[in-house]
Amino acid sequence: MKVLADREVWFVTGSQALYGDDALRTVEEHSTEIARGLDASDCIPARVVPKPVVATSEAIRDVLLGATASNDCVGVIAWMHTFSPSRMWIAGLTALQKPLLHLHTQYNRDLPWGEIDMDFMNLNQSAHGDREFGYIESRLRLRRTTVVGHWRDPAVAERIGVWARAACGLRELRRLRLARFGDNMRQVAVTEGDKVEAQIQLGVRVDGFGVGDLVAAVDRASVDDVDRLVGMYDESYELAPALRPDGDRRTSLRDAAQIEVGLRSFLEDGGYGAFTDTFEDLGSLVQLPGIGVQRLMADGYGFGAEGDWKTALLVRAMKVMATGLPGGTSFMEDYTYHLSPDGSMVLGAHMLEVCPSIADGRPSCEIHPLSIGGRSDPVRLVFPAREGPGIVVGLLDLGERFRLVLDEIDIVPQPQEMPRLPVARAVWQPRPGLPVAAEAWLLAGGPHHTSLSTALTRTHIEDFAEMAGIELVAIGEGTTVSDIKKELRWNQAYHQLARGP
Repeated sequence: MKVLADREVWFVTGSQALYGDDALRTVEEHSTEIARGLDASDCIPARVVPKPVVATSEAIRDVLLGATASNDCVGVIAWMHTFSPSRMWIAGLTALQKPLLHLHTQYNRDLPWGEIDMDFMNLNQSAHGDREFGYIESRLRLRRTTVVGHWRDPAVAERIGVWARAACGLRELRRLRLARFGDNMRQVAVTEGDKVEAQIQLGVRVDGFGVGDLVAAVDRASVDDVDRLVGMYDESYELAPALRPDGDRRTSLRDAAQIEVGLRSFLEDGGYGAFTDTFEDLGSLVQLPGIGVQRLMADGYGFGAEGDWKTALLVRAMKVMATGLPGGTSFMEDYTYHLSPDGSMVLGAHMLEVCPSIADGRPSCEIHPLSIGGRSDPVRLVFPAREGPGIVVGLLDLGERFRLVLDEIDIVPQPQEMPRLPVARAVWQPRPGLPVAAEAWLLAGGPHHTSLSTALTRTHIEDFAEMAGIELVAIGEGTTVSDIKKELRWNQAYHQLARGP
């Protein structure tokens, strides 16, 4: 069963009438077999749907317009079985508004050396036809991903699966509604941004609400719903003694559950897939939302603290991309450093809101004072993150464009216990090392809020950035500061030219 079975990738094969009906029937058979073969791969999370072979400009335009209009289609795979004159593709490709993958393959893996004749050559000329198609893609300056290899090769299906996940993430943003309770943290620059441009470029709709709207939803939470949720807390987590049924802070656990019930109902009723809050605007909420935010993220919602809607939409998109993959994705913040000569590390955390999808083991449900916010002590889940490779990604608004900044990381075990740190956390070593990674991040203007994922890789984000038309600055093994400086200057020139007058 596909983990994103409600989404489709259309498989479109190009040819022409020159070769005759018999050849076109064979092309159709081969195309259908390849599409079904790819669809059978567990690496590709969406369904691969074969479309009739297109051999005229009209047929090409109709199928690509259909892909653009389809709510289920997240992207198109195009393959030229034979030679397909690319002027036929101009009208369709210029109308296509879905991600495009050019699959450079052929039906047969091996050549039948002793049997090759001109009929075989005319029928099996993807090496020829795909170059014609690649030319028109470049001439039209299309953003696309190109995958090369035989369609039965598992590596090809795996690469297509990465692209399909990125396409599903972009599709989510084009439909996403994000609820923003209050404004961003006062005087902070990086959490600001152009919400209109985000809707134009990405499709996401950011709706602002006063915290009073959330308070009203919390006040409507029924006693039965709160009771059920508190029972789930009891079963799912290691509760601190004070929060247990006979504990003296049990009321605080019920308050946290009531906030979660109200917040969840507000988001569900409004069709919102991501949200933000801010400790500077809590109205009559008795505590800053902690465990409720963490559990909503674990259920797939995007979140950003202090009004950071850009990170909230990024977390949501990356959670969709990661559906069904091992690992987790969470809102994160680079909090403080361990600058040891034996190996520098980052301690990532936040006041409360780290997603338990990245937890190493069963989280502990605890209550501790919070020195900011001016409310009662909030309930939160506390845990260390699982070790292993991952990425941290930030989204920033440069004024004239958006930029993604990514660093490849390795989450490592905590060098020592941290019994007095009352929040969830992750300790990681950035690649290629903290001095270079941090300097490159600062040069790129990378934000302090990020989306951390142990499920996704750099390639997922590269594909996503290409589809969305967003600049990506990637930091990892082999990165040097001098190269990053050059890349940033080249990017500036490119994006200024690409914007036009």
